[in-house]
Amino acid sequence: MSQNTGGPAFPAPEAAKTLFGEGQADRFMGMELRDYFAAKALAAMIGQPHKEPENCGGKAVPKLAAWAYEYADAMLAARVKP
Repeated sequence: MSQNTGGPAFPAPEAAKTLFGEGQADRFMGMELRDYFAAKALAAMIGQPHKEPENCGGKAVPKLAAWAYEYADAMLAARVKP
């Protein structure tokens, strides 16, 4: 099963064509939407002033990163629901 990435977050294929010519539209497709959502979720999580101690510091980084992608996956799933 392939991962739903949501496609490009900030595609700019016309800019690529203008700068690099036809056939170069894929050069400016930007990060995947999943990564963008995860980055936003992670920023919100680490910006909380009242985090539990186990969610702070270096040991918490892998856990918070995993949670960020869980949020991103949930946001991607919510986009396709009617």
